[in-house]
Formats: sequence, structure tokens, C-alpha cells
Amino acid sequence: MRLLQRRDDGEFSLIEFVGDTIPRYAILSHTWGADEEEVTFKDLVEGTGKSKAGYKKIRFCGAQAALDGLQFSWVDTCCIDKSSSAELSEAINSMFRWYQNAAKCYVYLSDVAIGGPIEIGMWKSAFRQSRWFTRGWTLQELIAPTSVEFFSVEEERIGDKKSLEQTLHEITGITVQALQGSLLSRFSVDERMSWAAKRETKREEDAAYSLLGIFDIHMPLIYGEGRKKAFIRLQKEIKE
Repeated sequence: MRLLQRRDDGEFSLIEFVGDTIPRYAILSHTWGADEEEVTFKDLVEGTGKSKAGYKKIRFCGAQAALDGLQFSWVDTCCIDKSSSAELSEAINSMFRWYQNAAKCYVYLSDVAIGGPIEIGMWKSAFRQSRWFTRGWTLQELIAPTSVEFFSVEEERIGDKKSLEQTLHEITGITVQALQGSLLSRFSVDERMSWAAKRETKREEDAAYSLLGIFDIHMPLIYGEGRKKAFIRLQKEIKE
């Protein structure tokens, strides 16, 4: 697992950890902007990408982690070398566990502004309509971690999975028990599938691949196989 280490100057180094040596870390959940605006692994290695819009999210995650006493953080855009299909496959099959093991998960909502004193709640309508709730990958990012905290575009803390529990249930249809950390095997296959029914992914196969952790399954990724074949393979693994 590759983590970002925030240095004293506020910049970042990529550090690789293996096995049981992984330190406590924060993890970011967000929705991707245009590909060219997200900071890649290559950008981090070469020291470029700071002018990209996505760098703001990396800085936010690292700074918030530091406030919570965490030196390390993980952001999907730049901690995975997506030019390696083997690394990408391993990462996607490990993703649920990485979110589950995070000390903190920060949800950065780029389309939710506070708009005034937080207690007035002017942000609540935008929160319910946030794009974050429509994406395939964010399902496991909501369910897997114990600590999930939501932040506005201004980087103001809105609440967490516990304080917003009923609202999250109403928006997502996910049962409160699942949000509270009950074993997912206690929920039927159909119920778990229903949580993802209206969610979308940029790559069609990811509609299936984003559910691997929800069903505690590992399987190889075959981009190009199409959504239908990916789901057939997923359902076969679930039955076995």
C-alpha cells in the first residue's frame, strides 16, 4: 500500500508499505473531476501537478489528517499507479479493506457549500443532492470505514456518519444497521445490490468491480468485457 506522507513544508512524499507495517492513515473519498485536473501517481513522482484543481483535495486530506494526529493519508488519484494493470487490479480488490482499516475517512463534497453558519443548515439541500451519492465507488467508501466525516467545498466539517445517520439512510436507502457497521453478510444479495442500483461509474465494468468488497469477493479485472459480462462473473462468484 502506497501512502502520502505530509512533510513539515506541507508537501508530500509517496511511501510504500508492505504487510503489517502500514501505519495509521486517513483516506479521502471524493468524486473525480475531469481526468486532466486530477493529480496522478506520475505527477507526484515527478513533482508536477500542483497547479491542477485536484491538488486542493490532496492538500485538504493531508492537512485534516495532521489535525487528527495522522502523518499519512491515501488518495486514489495519486496513490495507485494506474499505468500498471496488475497494480490497479490489486488495488481495486483491496480497496474495501483499505477504507475499512483507515483511522479516518474524509468525504470532500465539491458541490456542497455551507452558505452561512453551519447550524442554520443552508447546506442541507445541496448535501442531499450531492453527486457523491450517485457514484458507484462511493458506496463502499461510505460503508467500509468506521469513521466517516463529511466536509464542504470550503473544507468545513458538516458532520459524520453517526450524526448524519438518518439523513444518509434517507438519501441512499442503506439500512441504518449497515451504516452502523453490521456484518454485510447479514444482508441479502438483493438488498446489497439495491444499494448500488441507481449509482453510476465512468467505466461500465466498474459498476460490477465497485461491488467486490460489498460481497467480500476477489476476482480479476477485465476492462473491455463490458458491464453485462462483468456482472455475470460477479454473480457467479457470489453464488460460489
